Amino acid sequence: MQPKCKTPESYKGFEQGPIRPPSEADSLLIRVSRNCPWNRCTFCPVYKRAKFSLRPTEHVKRDIDMLYGYVEQLRQLGDDSGRIRQADIHKVTEHAGQGEHQALNAAFHWFAEGMNSIFIQDANSLIIKPPDLVEILTHLKKCFPWVKRVTSYARSHTVARIKDEDLKAIQEAGLNRIHIGLESGSDQVLKMVNKGVTKETHIKAGLKVKKAGMELSEYVMPGLGGRKFSEEHALETADALNRINPDFIRLRTLTIPDRTELFEEYHAGRFEKCTDMMMTKEILLFIENLNGITSVLKSDHILNLFEEVRGVFPDDKEGMIRILKTFLDMEPERQCLYQAGRRLGIFRYLSDMENPHKLEKAEKTCQQLGITPKNVDEVVDELMKRFV
Repeated sequence: MQPKCKTPESYKGFEQGPIRPPSEADSLLIRVSRNCPWNRCTFCPVYKRAKFSLRPTEHVKRDIDMLYGYVEQLRQLGDDSGRIRQADIHKVTEHAGQGEHQALNAAFHWFAEGMNSIFIQDANSLIIKPPDLVEILTHLKKCFPWVKRVTSYARSHTVARIKDEDLKAIQEAGLNRIHIGLESGSDQVLKMVNKGVTKETHIKAGLKVKKAGMELSEYVMPGLGGRKFSEEHALETADALNRINPDFIRLRTLTIPDRTELFEEYHAGRFEKCTDMMMTKEILLFIENLNGITSVLKSDHILNLFEEVRGVFPDDKEGMIRILKTFLDMEPERQCLYQAGRRLGIFRYLSDMENPHKLEKAEKTCQQLGITPKNVDEVVDELMKRFV
């Protein structure tokens, strides 16, 4: 009996996935896979009920060719400063083929942002066969040789299984930064949220990325251990990162959208969420225990309470600690004002509280909304859901 042949997938036009890291806001998005092959993390609302699939390499290259055509048109239309007349933009738009407007919009955005970086989508692009990824990266380099940075998300579980020579070939083809969701270095926390990876696998993957010569960006989620594992979460995560020494450590404070499994645990009382005060102490403990590394710590997300807790280790470590201790030493009323003001967009930094106009605005807003030290964490929880 002859095996059934799988019908080749037909090209349905240019595609882009739903997310990318905040640091890739200016990047051109190239989709090589759809959704997430794991898709079981209890805290993550993205890709739920969405089937994972790989896009055929030739389809990805057709996307790249389409973008290349539009980018070349835009480069020819731009003056010495790169500006394009509105009339010329209309001409390009009018001649766009059927179903190509998403590609045209992507090209416009990338052109306007300087065309310096590319992000490979979706959640775990390194799951595709290394020769296929090398072929895609080679084609990107051929079309856009001036690009300075090509990056991708990847799971530690996937990276740890890739041969060193294949990772090196991927790096030489042009992929020079990988974003990994470490989330925690605690095996208990990783198991609790069904991350599908262990601390040792995280460490193995991180070291493999660095050995291959790629930049490594590791994401940490303050609060993920809840009240029960807060201290262990901080200490074990710091230990894992001390052993990896990634190029970047990025903080992403836990929030719990209604559509996640973790929300069900939280709603049922099985997961006790940390307050802002508890998470501040957790972050303080985490940073105090980051030693022997040269990583850059970033707090580049609106979910984070302290955007200014950032810097390069070891030189800026004491400054980051000082900011956190300043907040912890405040009176509850001032802490409440900052918590609400930060999430309402009134304050960007803790030092903004020294601005009398911003402080007055925060005070009036808290009065109008009835926000007090007793209910501020409940209010903040609702505000944070808007950003997920």
